[in-house]
Amino acid sequence: MARRRINTTRHEIIQTGTMLFLERGYSATTPKMICDALDISTGNLTYYFPTKEHLLEVLAELLCKFQSKTLQSMVQEEGTTSLLAACLEMAVIATISDGDEIAKDVFQAFYLSPLCLNVIRQNDVRRAKYIYGEFCPDWTEQQYLEAELLVSGIEYATLMTTDNLIPLEDRVSGALNQMMTIFNVPEDIRRQKIEKVLAMDYQALGRTTLEHFRQFVAESNEHNFELLLSGAQAARA
Repeated sequence: MARRRINTTRHEIIQTGTMLFLERGYSATTPKMICDALDISTGNLTYYFPTKEHLLEVLAELLCKFQSKTLQSMVQEEGTTSLLAACLEMAVIATISDGDEIAKDVFQAFYLSPLCLNVIRQNDVRRAKYIYGEFCPDWTEQQYLEAELLVSGIEYATLMTTDNLIPLEDRVSGALNQMMTIFNVPEDIRRQKIEKVLAMDYQALGRTTLEHFRQFVAESNEHNFELLLSGAQAARA
């Protein structure tokens, strides 16, 4: 029997596992597939990631940070904590999920995983304080947390609804209106931001963002991964 590798790095596992999730879907990818792709033992994998869900948690961190940086750079005129960037991110995620069943499976796994949902909510709470602070000047940390519980439910419903029931544009505009209403954004501003998002080619942007993320994962070295992850962790601190 051939001897398996024993010096696999955490970065290699993240890279290989993430690519398998993005190529096959989270549900169809097993720990054995990851081990076989790297020629490592199960013990080597579980040393770094006790379960498949722990590896998915890292993917959620990477994707949250990558999407945020990518989309903020597109609307720099409105600032790095732009309300428009947050709206555009929701539209892009909905587009990716709508047009790619494998990506939809991964996003669904995010929202069904307590570990990943915690990453998403912490990331969103941090940003919400800056984006919506002017509309919620007296809100406490608990109020932001409770608001994000509602927002994550809206996001999940938007991602999981098929276009056979409600067209993508209607789902996006409805979700954005509900999300901004939760944070007391006035109607005229809500309407303006929704119109701006719908005027963009957000569907093409969704496809491009997913492809760029796949390329980032496939080509990045350990330093690039850890830099992005440390940035996400520092932002949540």
